[in-house]
Amino acid sequence: MGSKLILDISKPSVARMYDHLLGGTDNYKVDREACETLLEMAPSTRELAQVNRAFLVRAVRHLAREHGVRRFLDHGSGLPTRPNVHQVAQEVDPSSEVVYIDNDPIVYAHGRGMLAEDPHTTAVLKADFRDTDEIFEAPEVQRLLREDKPVAALFVSVLHCIPDSDDPWGLIRRVAERLPAGSYMVISQLASDDAELRSQITDFMAEITGGQWGQVRSISEVTRLFQGLELIGAEQPCEVSLWRPDSDLAPRQRSQEWVEYGGVARIR
Repeated sequence: MGSKLILDISKPSVARMYDHLLGGTDNYKVDREACETLLEMAPSTRELAQVNRAFLVRAVRHLAREHGVRRFLDHGSGLPTRPNVHQVAQEVDPSSEVVYIDNDPIVYAHGRGMLAEDPHTTAVLKADFRDTDEIFEAPEVQRLLREDKPVAALFVSVLHCIPDSDDPWGLIRRVAERLPAGSYMVISQLASDDAELRSQITDFMAEITGGQWGQVRSISEVTRLFQGLELIGAEQPCEVSLWRPDSDLAPRQRSQEWVEYGGVARIR
């Protein structure tokens, strides 16, 4: 008998809040109420989530089409939202492989259900994305690393979920060191140069999640994540809707009191 999944809906979940902002249905009243408060603080939050998801899709498609990447490692993947990474990559090449990583039991359960039909090219790993040793020792990830071919490691809208004390900059370096030569990193995180807003949102998110959150960072702090990496598609990290937009009509935020800031880079 499998273990019974215990669902705690007494406090919001970052994954379920994101799902609600993207128009999903895998969320609860507590998540929606938290989103409403967040929208009062930063009215562009819904557009921010949509812009970030579009960035993820463009980045995966670009790496698959233009750089021949067929293996993806999605850290802090969140609840399944179509199109998912494996769907985007497999439009280019059906043999593309993806491992999704998340420590949220609801995300894990949904992911396992969604991917059960395709166990040969996709997998879901229940792990904390900070635990690089555990992740890279997992058989699912070892499979991605075979033949020493490039892998794209995704850290899309997750690094703000960990505090500075967990050293997100060191985390990026550790993962980069584990990947084959010529691999790629896709990184975005919530950022603002408004110190008061950063503090307000960081405190709010920490309170509602019982301390299970990190912090909004400044633009310069996010830029540091790319040190030692070779940026592609843009000369510098940017608000992600500006990274290789599909057209001038692509989604934009109405205001930019905070943004998803990041880019795509090659490991030298």
